[in-house]
Amino acid sequence: GRWGGEPSLVVAPASTEETARVVKACAAARVAVTPQGGNTGLVGGQTPLGGEVVITMKRMRKIRDASPLDNSLTVDAGVTLAEAQEAAARIDRLFPLSIGSEGTCQIGGVISTNAGGVNVLRYGNTRDLVLGLEAVLPNGETWNGLKRLRKDNTGYDLKQLFIGGEGTLGVVTGAVLKLFPRPKEKMTIIAGLPSPEAALRLLSRAQGTGGGDATSFELMSRYIISLVLKHIPGVRDPLSAAHPWYALIEFSSGHEGALRAPVEAMLEDALAAGEISDAAIAESEAQAAQFWRMRHSMSEAMRPEGGQAKYDVSAPVAAVPQFLNDADAAVERVCPGARIIAFGHMGDGNIHYDVLQPIGSDPRDFERRQDAIEAAVYDVIDRHHGSISAEHGVGVARRADIARRKQRAEIAMMRAVKAALDPLGLMNPGKML
Repeated sequence: GRWGGEPSLVVAPASTEETARVVKACAAARVAVTPQGGNTGLVGGQTPLGGEVVITMKRMRKIRDASPLDNSLTVDAGVTLAEAQEAAARIDRLFPLSIGSEGTCQIGGVISTNAGGVNVLRYGNTRDLVLGLEAVLPNGETWNGLKRLRKDNTGYDLKQLFIGGEGTLGVVTGAVLKLFPRPKEKMTIIAGLPSPEAALRLLSRAQGTGGGDATSFELMSRYIISLVLKHIPGVRDPLSAAHPWYALIEFSSGHEGALRAPVEAMLEDALAAGEISDAAIAESEAQAAQFWRMRHSMSEAMRPEGGQAKYDVSAPVAAVPQFLNDADAAVERVCPGARIIAFGHMGDGNIHYDVLQPIGSDPRDFERRQDAIEAAVYDVIDRHHGSISAEHGVGVARRADIARRKQRAEIAMMRAVKAALDPLGLMNPGKML
C-alpha cells in the first residue's frame, strides 16, 4: 500500500506468444504495461501506479531445457528461483544465485532487478549468470536471444539492457541461466571480530586460502545479532562470548577433504594477527543451517523494534569500514540516539544499513527525521563513490534520488535507450526514470 494504484486489468499469459499478443494490443491502444513476477520487490518496481495492465508471469512456469554438457538451464520467466535451483540439482549442477525470497521470487523479476544475494563473492550478480534472454518488446515484437554461448563478439550485448532494467524496456519471458559443477565440500564458519577494519583484512585472507573458494563473506554487527536472539525463537548465540562484529564465511571446493586444513590454518593465522577473537566451524549441515538462519532472520528481528529506515547501499570493498564510521557519525548528528544496524555482503561491498528509532522516542518524531537521515546516509555514500541501491533496484522509491545523484550524461544515455525501445513510454511507467 505504500506505492501504487489500481490496474485496469491483470493478465496472466501462459506463453511468450500470449505475452506478445497482450503487449501488442496494449501498444495499439496506448495503454501502459506493468510486468509483475513474484511480488517480492522492496522499492515498488512491480507495482502499478494506476490504470496500467499488469502482466503477471505466474503461469509461465516451464523448465524448457537443462543441459549438463552446456552447463545451462533454459526457463520461463515465471519459474521461481528455488525451482531453478532444484532443476539444476536434478542434473547434478548448481545455479548459485541465493536470496532470502528464493521460494517466491521469479526468474523474470530476478533478472529485471539484477538480484545479488549471498554468493556474489564467488559467482557474481544475476548479470553474470545469464547467458541468453527472451523478451517481448514494447511494440509486441519478440526478441529471441536464448543463446547458450559464452562468447559472442558480434555487437552490443543486448540482454544486458533488460538485466536490471526493471521492466522499463520490455517483458522478460525466458532466460538461459549459467550453471556450475556442484561443490563436493562446504565449510561454514562464524568468527567474532573487533572491527570492520579487521573484517576487511580477514576477507583478504579468506580469498587467499587454498583448497577452495570463499563463496560468501557476510558482515554482521553485534546489535543485530542481539535482536535476532531476542526475537527469533530457537536461535542460539554462535560464540561463547559477545563480540563487536561477526563474519559468516562459507568456503566451497570441487574436491572432498580439500578445505579443512587450509581453512583451519587461515583461522589460526587470523587469530594470531588479531583479525578475529574467536571462531566456530559448523560441524554438520544442521549447524551450518543454524548459522545461516541467524543471518536470514535479521530483517524479521528488526520489525518489533519500532520505526526504521532501511538503506541498501554499496561502496568499494576497501571503503566499507570508513563508510560505516562516517555514516554512523552523520546519522547521529541528525537523529541523536538512533540505533544503527549494519549487516550484509562485505565480500562485494553491499551493506544493509538500517536505522532504528531511539529507544523511548516518539515514532512520529523519528518519521519526521527520515528525510534528513536518508540524505545523511546517501551523502556519505556519494563521498565514497558508492551506490544508493546495491541490489534492490530503483523502482518508485529511489527514482528521485537517482535523478539527483547520477551524472547528467548517465541519465541522458538511459533516457536515450528508453526512448529508442519504448518511444511511447508504455513499459512500466514511473519506474527508474
